[in-house]
Amino acid sequence: MLFYLFLLFVLVPLTELYLLFKLAEFTSPATTLGLVIVTGAIGSVLARAQGFRTLNRVRGELASGRMPTDSLVDAVMIFVAGALLLTPGMLTDVFGFSLLIPICRRFYRSWAMNWFQRNFKIQTFPGGAGQQPSQPSQVIDSYVVDSSDKHDE
Repeated sequence: MLFYLFLLFVLVPLTELYLLFKLAEFTSPATTLGLVIVTGAIGSVLARAQGFRTLNRVRGELASGRMPTDSLVDAVMIFVAGALLLTPGMLTDVFGFSLLIPICRRFYRSWAMNWFQRNFKIQTFPGGAGQQPSQPSQVIDSYVVDSSDKHDE
């Protein structure tokens, strides 16, 4: 896990910087800066629009009594896409824009669900929320003795 965090917080930003410097060499620093600003602006507009659309879909599914699992996962991916698109860099922009494409989101959602099923075990207990216990529980009557009720003898 530490290795993955190292990749995420050290190697990805270094790679992004390297690619931005190379792009500035091929074009110009002003063009590179403009590209970073434009992708951030376009990404935030797209993420906001898709976020509101997904929020309406979640509300509709809740109103009809269905659990909005896919819509909630989409909402998280759109939020991550917005964060990635506001982060300067070419790799984060490509991944962020791919999260805004519904077909790509479907692939990522499928991959994530498979990963969670492989790596996490979901266990339910009888008598939990909405479930009937296999055997009825026994209630034991009791009472509370308040220490202030005792008389000083």
